[in-house]
Amino acid sequence: MRKAAIVLIVVGIVVVIGANLFISSQPGPPPPPVRDDTTLRHTTGGEVVGFRDNGARAWMGIPFAAAPVGDMRWRAPQTPPVSTDVYEAMAAGQICPQMSSLLSGGAAGSMTGNEDCLYLNIWAPPNAVDLPVMYWIHGGGNTIGDGGSYNGAALALRHDVVVVTINYRLGFLGWFSHPGMATGNPVDDSGNYGTLDAIRGLEWVKDNIAQFGGNPDNVTVFGESAGAFDTLAMMASPLANGLFHRAIVQSGGFNVTDMSFAQNYVEAGGHPFSGQELVAKLLVADGTVPDRVAAQTYQADMSTTRLREYLYSKSPEEMFALFDGGGFGMINVPDNFGDGHVLPAMSTEEIFSSADNHNMVPVILGTNRDEPALFMAQNPAFTTQWLGFLPRLKDEELYKRYVRYGALAWKERGVDTLANYMTAAGNPNVYAYRFDWDEQPSQMGFDLSVALGAAHALEIAFVFGDFESGLGLSYIYPGDEGQMALSDSMMSYWSEFAYNGDPGRGRDGNEVHWVGWGKDGKRSIILDTPNDQGIFMSEEEVTLAGIKAELAADTGFADPMDQCVIYVRNFRGDQFSQTEYEGLNATCAGVDPASISPF
Repeated sequence: MRKAAIVLIVVGIVVVIGANLFISSQPGPPPPPVRDDTTLRHTTGGEVVGFRDNGARAWMGIPFAAAPVGDMRWRAPQTPPVSTDVYEAMAAGQICPQMSSLLSGGAAGSMTGNEDCLYLNIWAPPNAVDLPVMYWIHGGGNTIGDGGSYNGAALALRHDVVVVTINYRLGFLGWFSHPGMATGNPVDDSGNYGTLDAIRGLEWVKDNIAQFGGNPDNVTVFGESAGAFDTLAMMASPLANGLFHRAIVQSGGFNVTDMSFAQNYVEAGGHPFSGQELVAKLLVADGTVPDRVAAQTYQADMSTTRLREYLYSKSPEEMFALFDGGGFGMINVPDNFGDGHVLPAMSTEEIFSSADNHNMVPVILGTNRDEPALFMAQNPAFTTQWLGFLPRLKDEELYKRYVRYGALAWKERGVDTLANYMTAAGNPNVYAYRFDWDEQPSQMGFDLSVALGAAHALEIAFVFGDFESGLGLSYIYPGDEGQMALSDSMMSYWSEFAYNGDPGRGRDGNEVHWVGWGKDGKRSIILDTPNDQGIFMSEEEVTLAGIKAELAADTGFADPMDQCVIYVRNFRGDQFSQTEYEGLNATCAGVDPASISPF
């Protein structure tokens, strides 16, 4: 779930439609911004000056922490040095190290970015004073992406809020724990460096955002996919207490990773790229030892000092060379560790069902109706190529079944169950949504409204009111009246929530009343265009038992193996039951679930 990313949209849609059809139609780069001295502001790090962005005041690439380079790698972020010169905040800062993708550029399979990457971006309306702050954490599976890919100008201007987007350390540079690296400092030893970067950004906002017209006592953290997961991490972390006051979780979910899984060898229950496994792979890759067995012996004999010197001597390029980046640049590494200091070593239920175990603030939780379609639309298991490059769905009804069950499971984990936990904790301000927009045009006979529908991440453009810049997706949005009306409504709800902790009837008071979870029997608001379903409150609640019962009773599978695959892919960990699985049909009873790919 967390391995979803904005870059997947770019890749997926381009592959789905046929890249060559659209490259020539993409607009050229915009002219460089012009410094505007009316944007001069004083910060704790020195003076900064920005520019005007479609009427908004903008500052890009402001350092909010010292560069995490040298012996600052794998340490908690520190305050940036004070500059005596005026800092020209005219462009987004360097992106954090990650595998190359269509979003970040560079050759496939190579690394891009720089460890000096802890920068943030700000948009504010003219003459802003004491406005709500909306603090965006980008998605990308916590391994790709950057805050500079989003433009907050429209949201800031139209609804009088200050928008902040951040970078944070990614992958094994953002989350890394090795038992031999312990310092005795619980923050540095947590391994949660990406989490700490997001917290450090909130600290910077608290100290400085008033200079940009924001109210440091009214900060809404919001994010999508991995950014939504990290938003929930802000709610879970005691270190973020008091630094934010509302949260919006778009297509998220939450669970902490056990420290043993983050640190140990696979044989001892660790992740394939745990701390010890990563060091072993490096030792073999650079020729220090001939094989993995020798690497384990060699690593066991390394002192803390020697281990640290060895790891700090490695460049990001050498470490990224261990990965193939096959998942559109995303790499498979553990993250968000339950270290007991930055993040609690508790289950999701223990964290969010008790007011004592998390930062209880007003919260919006939501998913998109067709979440998995983004990842399935380019999957050869579901599509075929007509004329060698034009995709077609092999079996539309089967495709829809896979999408439906996957989306229901995502909503159960990421919205409904969390909403029940949080209300049980006594939170009176829990709100839920489902995004249903599915009005994409067909491309060369390929109906995107079916292949994508309300797919993962497509709501982001509606929230930011920006369908043109950054992500290159303007061609999947028709730009019609219904699209714009839905975007207006969503921006209105999101900003009203930022103002008051209750989306209510939106900023103008004219929207459908969005009531809290469980109020008057209602659960989620459905977000769609006026010419389709419109916007309305729904009583439906998605439960684990309900999804399983629907799947078990589903007699529409031509091949019973598909029923087995859907079960395995959607019910993992403690949600999986061997008895239930084998009881689905005779095929499942004879197939080892471990043999079924999880993706």
